[in-house]
Amino acid sequence: MTDDPLPKSVLARGVALLRACGDSDTAISLAELSLRTGLPKPTAHRLIGELVRLGLVERTPEGSYRIGLGLFVLGQSAPSVRELRDAALPFLGDLHEATHENVHLAVPDGTDTLFLEKVTGRRATPIVSRTGGRLPAHCTATGKVFLALDPRPPHRALLRLTPRTMVLPGQLARDLALTRARGYGVNLEEAEVGVSAVAAPVYAPGPDSRPIAAISVTGGTRRLDVDRVGARVCAAARALTRTLSV
Repeated sequence: MTDDPLPKSVLARGVALLRACGDSDTAISLAELSLRTGLPKPTAHRLIGELVRLGLVERTPEGSYRIGLGLFVLGQSAPSVRELRDAALPFLGDLHEATHENVHLAVPDGTDTLFLEKVTGRRATPIVSRTGGRLPAHCTATGKVFLALDPRPPHRALLRLTPRTMVLPGQLARDLALTRARGYGVNLEEAEVGVSAVAAPVYAPGPDSRPIAAISVTGGTRRLDVDRVGARVCAAARALTRTLSV
């Protein structure tokens, strides 16, 4: 069961069900939806049925549930996300051509990093990330960029995803200080064994200079040259920042 308070309003309960569907890489059963949201199974069944009728959720032939096309269309219509992705795509494509690895555009989302876009190819290292997916900020290169430039500490216990995940606050604080000093974040097999990443911040237009996104390159640890890729990622992030300010 989720640790969050049980949603009280019908709208909040519907959103909780949508989030549970969206957080899963595969279709999810009614029992699992009930477990993840804390909603009684009859309540979850009634509300998920309404979401199916509205086209926001799809019911599979096996009786499980997944995000529907209607919700995808609504998400694509969000102007801020669409404009950021459209502006970033040429730079993401150039990075992929230069590295032949996975390239992400991510934004902060609470204690997570949320991947808005992913550019990959046949030569790229297979990885678990996906567009619309999320990972804990403390174990990703993009997330470390956000944490390093945000004075607020993580509000949740640090989850260990691999043996190299930094879960001690002091250890993470030192790594975030290094991120600030060199201008880019590094994840060395902290989210996925055998996979590392480098990320740099993209700043909002205006005087506040807050990071609104990050660009990263993710690939196999043995073939990812952190210093070389870091320079390329920083250059792409600076160029995107300039584009957004025009």
